[in-house]
Amino acid sequence: MSPEVISMREPDEPATSERVILSAGRYVHFGPFQMDQQRQEVTRNGARLKLQGKVYQVLVALLEKPGEVVTREELRMRLWPADTHVNYDANVNTTVNKLRQALGDSSDKPLYIETIPRRGYCLLVQPEISDKPASSLFVHNEASSSSAVKDAPPATGQSAFSKSDTWIILGVIGLILAGMLLGAGITRLWISRSTPMSPGTSTILSLAPDSPEL
Repeated sequence: MSPEVISMREPDEPATSERVILSAGRYVHFGPFQMDQQRQEVTRNGARLKLQGKVYQVLVALLEKPGEVVTREELRMRLWPADTHVNYDANVNTTVNKLRQALGDSSDKPLYIETIPRRGYCLLVQPEISDKPASSLFVHNEASSSSAVKDAPPATGQSAFSKSDTWIILGVIGLILAGMLLGAGITRLWISRSTPMSPGTSTILSLAPDSPEL
């Protein structure tokens, strides 16, 4: 009977092929954040976050295994050499809390980093690797959206019909107003010409200069 082959990998540890290869691109996008691996800095909507040293390394470890547990032992081995004498548990907790604060996350209602009790931590968002920064991707997407809207066929008879309708209505209103004003002017002129002057008034006006003084 052939001897049993025992895997040395822990049951919860994923295969290497399942992990995110961060070296595939310079920029790592996750949620509203962007990590520039060359400059080792993280930004949120263009604003730089203060992630330095071990805090940055914890984020890298989580990004390499999104959706999977990064054990506290993995973080300890990554952050401190074997001959370092520190309180590992307290230092891991402090480092992860600093990362949460920088990302605006909470352990009670996590959006990005979830605590797995007695095991480690898990990244809740899926990172994307790219050679272009988020600003370039945004401009490209915006241009594509504008082009799609420009090239899209107009809705059936909506925009063109509404514009022609407006001009027709304005023209009709203008003609009605012009007709009303013209009619009113003609009527007033006709009334002023057809009204006779009173005879008594004419006589008084003609005799007024020659009347003797009393």
